[in-house]
Amino acid sequence: MKNEKSKDKSGFNRRDLLKGSLAAGAGAFAIPAIVPSWVLGDSAPSNRIAIGVIGTGGKGMGNLKAFMNFPDVRIVAACDVDAAHLHEAREQAELTAGSCYNDFRELLARDDIDAVAVNTPDHWHVPISIDAIKAGKDVFCEKPLTLTIGGGRMLADASKRYGAVFQTGSQQRSDVEFRFGCELVRNGRIGRLQTIEVGIPGNNRKNPLDWQAQPVPEGFDYDMWLGPAQNAPYTPERCHYTFRFLLDYSGGQVTNWGAHYLDIAQWGANADDSGPVEIDGKGEFPTNGLFTTATKVDVTYTYANGVKLFLRTDKGYVRFNGTKGSVFIKRGLIETTPKSLVTTVIGPDEIHLYRSADHKRNFLDCIKSRSETVVPAEIGHRSASLCHLANIAMLTGRPLKWDPQKERFTNDDAANRMLNRSMRPPWRL
Repeated sequence: MKNEKSKDKSGFNRRDLLKGSLAAGAGAFAIPAIVPSWVLGDSAPSNRIAIGVIGTGGKGMGNLKAFMNFPDVRIVAACDVDAAHLHEAREQAELTAGSCYNDFRELLARDDIDAVAVNTPDHWHVPISIDAIKAGKDVFCEKPLTLTIGGGRMLADASKRYGAVFQTGSQQRSDVEFRFGCELVRNGRIGRLQTIEVGIPGNNRKNPLDWQAQPVPEGFDYDMWLGPAQNAPYTPERCHYTFRFLLDYSGGQVTNWGAHYLDIAQWGANADDSGPVEIDGKGEFPTNGLFTTATKVDVTYTYANGVKLFLRTDKGYVRFNGTKGSVFIKRGLIETTPKSLVTTVIGPDEIHLYRSADHKRNFLDCIKSRSETVVPAEIGHRSASLCHLANIAMLTGRPLKWDPQKERFTNDDAANRMLNRSMRPPWRL
């Protein structure tokens, strides 16, 4: 696999070319002699932002179709370990057989790809994203961004080191009600923030109690699907959507929905670059069957400024409670106490949070401008860390003290060993 930055057909490095033109400054802006046409808005097929889609199942297919709707994008390649998914992607994007891959490394080796959309199971997010960054690609990676806190730190550092444009799929930051609600909190409209309540749904699939190992279906590369995860017998419920209920590959609804609502909690609490200092959690876990993630969640986080965050199994929402009022937000709804807060106008000299009206459009615009997206790798890592901290606290069953700067537990060596996972050879970070 190549580790150099993708180049335009003219031989110019797209990323460096843009940096050079933007560095000239507003008063001395100069367009280089040869500029990729997509920089200038040309949407001719050969000059659109070229995207490769890695993982083309349910969410992956949805993302593929969404990116195809933008006139300045073309889907040039797809990758999936399930031949049925890959066939559907090939037909949807009208790809040639030579542009469809079973192995993501072959897709990343192409010099004609500007960016990739990573829609795989969680345990593949970090390895593929880091390899994509090193190959010179910008990355849109689905949530939860990481499987472990240690892997997340490596991904965030790689994104910064290589200058990649990175977008995490926590799209609620591109929804107006979540942004406005967090602006109310950040500007003191509810007084001093005291507590945050986050509700996440319970499991939406039944635990297969009588599961059995089965032959791997034809056209499904199960060994590649497992990748860095440990060997395990194949059964349909282990893969595709229900992988999220096995700790080997995901973190249950804590990471599935927590990556949305805990992300908003961090945004409103102005904690995107930090995290809690104490975590105390109780969870109910299956005692038999295939699934291993928590079925019921009760976690309390404490921040250095005294703010407490309560994570509970409930319907999906976030509520900020302050000394003078509250803000309740869920998808499509914002309610405030007092009610008049919802009509508040954020003044020009107050805090205005990152404004994104469309999550994928924001990613595409940032590819062109080389600006930071609304949810870059660092923020995606910090939000995912909050999810992992909850699972670690529930699994250990002990109150934990956390150093958000060093990203280590200060009172529990066993918990620190859960910050990373061993990877099945030959895979490694």
